[in-house]
Formats: sequence, C-alpha cells, structure tokens
Amino acid sequence: MEQMTCKHYKKCGGCQLDMPYEGQLEYKQKLEQRLLGKFATIEPIIGMYYPYHYRNKVQAAFGYDKRAGKIISGVYQSNSHRIVSVDSCLIEDKKADEIIVTVRGLCKDFKFIPRHVLVKRGFKTNQIMVVIVTDSPIFPAKNNFVKALLGVHPEITTIIHNINPYETNLVLGDRENVLFGKGYIEDELMGLTFRISAKSFYQINPTQTEKLYKTAIEYAGFTGNESALDAYCGTGTIGIIAAKNGAKNVIGVELEKSAVRDAISNAKRNKIDNIYFYSADATDFIIDLAESGKHIDVVMMDPPRAGSTEEFLDAVGTLSPQRVVYVSCNPETLARDLKYFLSKNNYKVEKIQPVDMFPHTAHVETVCLLTQQ
Repeated sequence: MEQMTCKHYKKCGGCQLDMPYEGQLEYKQKLEQRLLGKFATIEPIIGMYYPYHYRNKVQAAFGYDKRAGKIISGVYQSNSHRIVSVDSCLIEDKKADEIIVTVRGLCKDFKFIPRHVLVKRGFKTNQIMVVIVTDSPIFPAKNNFVKALLGVHPEITTIIHNINPYETNLVLGDRENVLFGKGYIEDELMGLTFRISAKSFYQINPTQTEKLYKTAIEYAGFTGNESALDAYCGTGTIGIIAAKNGAKNVIGVELEKSAVRDAISNAKRNKIDNIYFYSADATDFIIDLAESGKHIDVVMMDPPRAGSTEEFLDAVGTLSPQRVVYVSCNPETLARDLKYFLSKNNYKVEKIQPVDMFPHTAHVETVCLLTQQ
C-alpha cells in the first residue's frame, strides 16, 4: 500500500502515528497485548483496506489571519487556540474538505466569518449536511449565501445555521435554524437506515463500524431467545442492529434525552418493534432491573473513553447476565474495568478483538466478550 505523508502532521496533532500503516497496526496490536493479554488471547487487529479519507464528519474552525490579511479555516493546534490552516486532510472526507474551502471563499465575498463549519456525509446515501456556526443569530444575506453555496455544491442536501454564543470547547450551541433541506441526513449501516442530526452521535468511520458491530453481534451469540440490554445506547445504533439480528427483545438506556428521541425515531424508521428505549442513568436503571427480578441474557455496553464506573459494573454483576459484550474505545480503561469486574464476579474473558477505527491516530477500539463461569 502506498504510504501518504501529511504536511500538517507536526503542527496539527490530530494524528499521532507518522509511520506506514502496517507499522501502525503492529503498534496497536502490541498495545492491546500489553494491556489486555493477561485476560485472554488477543485476536489479530482488524485494519482498513484503504486507511485514508475515512472521517464522515469534518469540522473546521474559522478565523482571520492579520499577518496574511485573509480568512483561514482548519484545526486548532494541539493545546492551543491557534488555527492551523488546512485545505485538505488525509483522514477527512474529500468532499467535506472541498465544501469547507468553498464556504471560506464565500465568507470573503459576503464579509462575515463563522466560528466553525461542520460537514457530515452519509457514505452509503451520499447525503450531505453543512452546519454554519456563528456566535450571533444574525446571518447577513443568508438566503444569497445558501444559493451561492448550492450553486457550487448542488450535492448538499441540507444546510443549518447553528448559534453558539458561549466560549466553550463545544462546537455547537443549542439553537439552530434550518436554511435548506430537512435539517438532517440519513445513512445506512448493516442494512439499516439511521437519521443523523447536527448534534447526534454517529460513528466517524462507517466502514470499520460495520466490522466492529458485526463482531459485537457475533460475540453476543443471539439465537432468537435472548433479552438484551444496550447500556450507554446513544442514538440506538447497536441496539437496533441487535434487535434485527437475533435478539428476542432489547432495552436501550441513555441519559441524554435528545439521543433517546433519535433512537426512537431510528427504530421506527427501520420498523424495529422489539426494542424499547428509556432516558435514565444506566447504573440506576440496571439496579432497578435487578431489584424487580427482570432477567437479561446479554448486556452490551459502549461507554465513553473514561470507561465505565465501579457502580455500573457492580450493577451488571447484580443483574448477572449470561454474557457481557464490552465495546471499548480505550484499552487502558477497559483493562481497569475488567480487573475490577472479574475480581468481584464469577465471569471469564472469552475473546478480545481489536478494531482499527481511527488509522493514523493512537486510538484503538476493542470488543471484549465476558461469560459466566
């Protein structure tokens, strides 16, 4: 495979591994072995055939370079608020990069500078969302701006104006106005259709996501008779896939109410009627399930990078499912959680499968199967 080099690598900080892709996979395999090898055999990491331009979500910060006397767009340099000007990135979707460059040119013509521009593209549907983020609800000549943008990129299916007046690390604010289209896009994953709004979570690398989720469903071992719990369910992606692929019924629990609304919408969109979503704290919800005598065969959990909590793991132990499928985006917190869970419960680790979701970065996803002894 031809190795591409990035001219922004030293300044940007978005990628951490400046080495041939085969070397990256070897590095991540060794990382998994060092952190998780004591629990079970580590399967060979699942890599990408073409590990470039895989990010279906691209966001760019905008600013004004006084020295150059021009509007710039790109990414914040690591640990700073300095914008590294980027026109194209080796891991970002090419079309998204092109649209951001076009927006930057239009900003010069229309004499305004947004805070950020966010582009999401459905790789299967080819639907494209563009989100213009400003700190003020005032968007000068917005109708003409939209017309000009669509004139260059008629493939765009929706355009949104998002207002974020606060100086925080969050790109998007709570207010938004749809300027063109439906205000959302859709994409397909494992034969199902998912609705993607500006703020909703959707996996960044859909090609590898299918491999990740297929592994998780395989580890769950559904035969048509199992009840499953999808903890940290987000917009319901993996739970809905489980409901279609062998689970008798699925319960999804998620604290973020807007994500639950998206999850319910996604289930209806796919005519999946054996999944039920609840907006609640996952730990409290599992404790209530256990106390009510509810039986769950499979717990599927996909916590954030910080990992799970001892309270949640204790609750899973109390619920006592036959299998636990832990999808992790951080092998260090996975190792910590496995050590704690196994020390207090009669389970063993059966399988560990690393998946390279983010080539050229140090991140690695892992699917881990635990079964009752």
